[in-house]
Amino acid sequence: MNKLGLLGKNISYSFSRAYFKEKFETENINHTTYDNFDIENIELFPSIIKNTKGLKGLNVTIPYKEQVIPYLDKINKKAKAIGAVNTIKITKKGNLVGYNTDCYGFKKTLKPFIKPHHKKALILGTGGASKAIAYTLKEMGITYQYVSRTLSEGIGFSYNTLTETDVANHQIIINCTPLGTFPDIEECPNIPYVGISKKHILFDLIYNPEETKFLKHGKENQATIINGLGMLEFQAEKAWSIWNIK
Repeated sequence: MNKLGLLGKNISYSFSRAYFKEKFETENINHTTYDNFDIENIELFPSIIKNTKGLKGLNVTIPYKEQVIPYLDKINKKAKAIGAVNTIKITKKGNLVGYNTDCYGFKKTLKPFIKPHHKKALILGTGGASKAIAYTLKEMGITYQYVSRTLSEGIGFSYNTLTETDVANHQIIINCTPLGTFPDIEECPNIPYVGISKKHILFDLIYNPEETKFLKHGKENQATIINGLGMLEFQAEKAWSIWNIK
């Protein structure tokens, strides 16, 4: 039996397990299972590798996309450049190889909506996912600034310094924070939403709920809104091709 799974913390809600379960059923994939590996801290990761017979690959989610890197034998060039891993392949020799499929998923989802005026982006949050978003925007020739709670090197704005004009001037806004995730659906990043217009794209990496408060604010101002579901589906399929289980 081939085993796959998701490494994370508090991941009972996980998209991945349900997605792969359905995939295996519809595509008659009988010899493979997909389970959650929900751990309190990254130091428990080696015991999963050691004790899970038949483990061929893992997806990695919050908060371990960066923390898992020191435990890997090899990191794909793109994942190294991003500085975050969300897919691990376990080779026949038992080596752990890290990849990043977030960038692929994000690009495939965003690209159909890009118009010539979409030249500047704001990335809300600075975690592992935001690094993949930044890398992808750079690849697409879109300049970006990070928005974080505090100003430090490499951060363009804090939530306190971001103005309506700044929002108006950056016509792609990507929420990489967990704010607004079920069950805390009344939360959203604290930005001046009045600066948003119909020229904007608001992209939320959250997929539950389908329409977060962040996206609702965008919709009220006639922006194009995209949730995280398409990105997750694309990156899941990319991970599947990396594991390449026949």
